[in-house]
Amino acid sequence: MPETVLVTGGAGFIGSHTCVELLDHGYEVVVVDNHVNSSPEALDRVAKVAGRPLAAVHRVDVRDRKALSEVFAAHPVDAVIHFAARKAVGESVALPVEYYDTNVGGTCTLLSVMHEHGVHRLVFSSSCSVYGDADTAPLTEQSPVAPTNPYARTKLTGESILQDVCAHLADMKVLALRYFNPVGAHPSGLLGEDPRGVPNNLMPYVAQVAVGRREQLSVFGDDYPTPDGTGVRDYIHVVDVAEGHRVALEHLDDRPGMRVFNLGTGAGTSVLQLVAAFGEVSGRPVPYRIVGRRAGDVAELVADASAVADAWGWTTTRDLTAMCRDAWRFQERNPDGYFAGSPGTGAPQTGESPCD
Repeated sequence: MPETVLVTGGAGFIGSHTCVELLDHGYEVVVVDNHVNSSPEALDRVAKVAGRPLAAVHRVDVRDRKALSEVFAAHPVDAVIHFAARKAVGESVALPVEYYDTNVGGTCTLLSVMHEHGVHRLVFSSSCSVYGDADTAPLTEQSPVAPTNPYARTKLTGESILQDVCAHLADMKVLALRYFNPVGAHPSGLLGEDPRGVPNNLMPYVAQVAVGRREQLSVFGDDYPTPDGTGVRDYIHVVDVAEGHRVALEHLDDRPGMRVFNLGTGAGTSVLQLVAAFGEVSGRPVPYRIVGRRAGDVAELVADASAVADAWGWTTTRDLTAMCRDAWRFQERNPDGYFAGSPGTGAPQTGESPCD
């Protein structure tokens, strides 16, 4: 029998692409999502891209213990991939309580319900942001962690909770993936990043400027100690991220306990380099202005991804051009996102934009 995987936040950007990857490799997939920052349309498209349906979709908040327990009772869940979380650095500074409530509270509820139903295999969506304002690059899994914003602290707290759970439960198996900056879209153009409201990540904002939904990009700071003064990040194609989660599932049983791996390309790209690459691929100018730094941002985050390559024989295969090309294909084919007239669509507007 194929394994059944529960994916929390499965309608989101990374979650939807991971669902396709799992379906393509024979897994049965159950999705839990409250659609606070995602569209149900994404899951319809997942089935279309994969050529077969999801096993089930439940509109449930992971903090709702009763509803979540009913999902586990209804399906023979073998493993969980946990994406459901708030994820914007800037927003987390303004809404720290909400971020801890969702990201930490939701993780605790999920773990409790998993234990109740005898499910002890988990892939956890962590983040490179736990490293904070690192003074070395690239970053290994042994690099010091020093998160600089509430979002990053919620992810590190989640990892700490999982470490404690694994120490308490001998049969618990957890892989925490600290991936760097997922961008791009499915090459079909059917799936991509379509956040509600003003995008909090760089690539979708750049794409919306290029397609005419927004007037210009605000680049937060050009005085960082980087080659062009703008923030440098390790961008990784979302399909590579999805593939990494599927491979992680295949290695959950390598040994009990918790392990942490970086997912990244090992190559740093500045904000202005990404803007230039996107403009070249799209053939559209991406106007921008330099503004002051944003609270919680750091100068550079680049992965050393050699540990996962050594452990699993897996590496990323898609470069920055592919990331920009696929993101532009999705934006061009879906200029107003998944639903015209839905939140996050409409006339071009100005607003705060991220530097990831």
